[in-house]
Amino acid sequence: MRVSSEAEAAAPNGSAGAPASAGVLFGLLRSGEASTRTDLRVLTGLSRTAVTVRVQALLDANLLLSGGDRASTGGRPAGSLVLNEGAGVVLAAAIGRSRSQVGVFDLVGTELVSDSVEHAAGSPPGDVMPDVVRRLRAMLRRIDPEPWAIGISLPGAVDPVRGCSLDSPVLPGWDGVPLRGWLDGLAEVPLVIANDAHVLAQSEMLGGALRPADALVLKASTGISVGIVADGQVLHGSRGGAGDLGHVKHEAAAGMPCRCGSTGCLEAIAGGWAVVERLRAEGLEVSHVRELAAAALRGDARARAAVRESGRAVGEVLAGVITVLDPGAVVVGGDLAPAFDQYVAGLREGVYGRTSAFAARDLVFHAATFGERAGLVGCAAVALDHVLSAEAVDIRLEGGR
Repeated sequence: MRVSSEAEAAAPNGSAGAPASAGVLFGLLRSGEASTRTDLRVLTGLSRTAVTVRVQALLDANLLLSGGDRASTGGRPAGSLVLNEGAGVVLAAAIGRSRSQVGVFDLVGTELVSDSVEHAAGSPPGDVMPDVVRRLRAMLRRIDPEPWAIGISLPGAVDPVRGCSLDSPVLPGWDGVPLRGWLDGLAEVPLVIANDAHVLAQSEMLGGALRPADALVLKASTGISVGIVADGQVLHGSRGGAGDLGHVKHEAAAGMPCRCGSTGCLEAIAGGWAVVERLRAEGLEVSHVRELAAAALRGDARARAAVRESGRAVGEVLAGVITVLDPGAVVVGGDLAPAFDQYVAGLREGVYGRTSAFAARDLVFHAATFGERAGLVGCAAVALDHVLSAEAVDIRLEGGR
C-alpha cells in the first residue's frame, strides 16, 4: 500500500511514522525492490523532491551510480540506480577446526581475492589469528578501495558484542578471547562475528540461487549445525546459539561420548569426526571428513555407506525441526556436501520416516550454492549487511563511520 505523504512514510529499518531516510532508500535499491527514483517514490511515499535530495546524497557519497554510466553499470537504462560496488571492500575470514579461509569482497559480495590454509586441528587463536591477519594484509596491498568491515565466522555460539567465541568444543582455547586486538593493526573498521552455520545461511541470502524465505541450511561437516532462515531472516537465538543440531540427543548414541564432554549426542554417531574415527578403526585410510567425502565420490563402498548413514541419523533429528518450522527447502553445505547424493539419500530417509506428511510434501533438498566457499561468502554477507544497513549508511552520510 502506498503511503500518502512524506510525514507518514515508513520503510524497512526506519521508525514508524518517520520519513524514509537516505539509508532506507539505499536498502531498497540494494535489495532489488527498487531500481529507479520512481520506484523509490512509490515504495516510500516520499515526494519527488525528497527522493531527489536523498538520492543525490548517496550519489555524492559514491554509494550509488547512475544507470546511464555504461562503463560502471554494464549499460543499465538511463534513470536506473545501482550500487557502486567499487566504493569499498569488506574482509572475510571463515575459521574452522583445521582450516582458515580469508578473502576480500566488493560491496555487492563479489569475491576479489581469497585463499585457504590448513592448520593443526584445534589450534589456539594465538597461532591462527596472526596468520589470518598477515594474509589479509597481503591481499589489501593489491586492492585499491578501503575496507569497510570485517566478517569472521567461528564454530559454536559467539558473542557479537565482545567479538569472541562463547562455546566451541571444536576450538578449545578460543572461548572468551576477543579477536579485535589482532585486527586493529589491519583495519580499524567494524568487526562482525557470527556462527559458522549462520553465515552459511547468510551466503544463500546474499547471492544463492534459492534466496529462500523459509529454509534450513545444514552444515554437515566435522560437526553438525543448521542455519534457520525464517521469513527471509537468519535466526540467531537469544544467545547466538540457534541451530546447534549436533548436540541434540539421539537414542542410537546413548552412552557414547561426544567431544562436547557429554554423551548421547547426534554428533557422536553422525558428526564427521566420529564417522572418520569409526572408519579409521575399521582400516579405511581417512584422516579428515573431506577425505571421507572424496572416498565416497570415488565409489568406496564403506565410505558411501557411512556418509549415507550419517545423513540418515541427521535426518531423524532434523525431522522434528522441519515439522515445527515448515521450511520450503533444506540446503546442504559443509565438508560432506561434495558427497551430496549419498548424504541426501540418507537425509531423506531420516526426515521422511519421522516428519509429518504435510511437512515433507513439497520439501526440496539443494546443495549450498557456493560449495566450499559458502562460509567465506557468508562472512562477507554479514559484514555487508552490517556496514550497508540503513543506519550505517545514514551515519556515513553524516560524516561518521
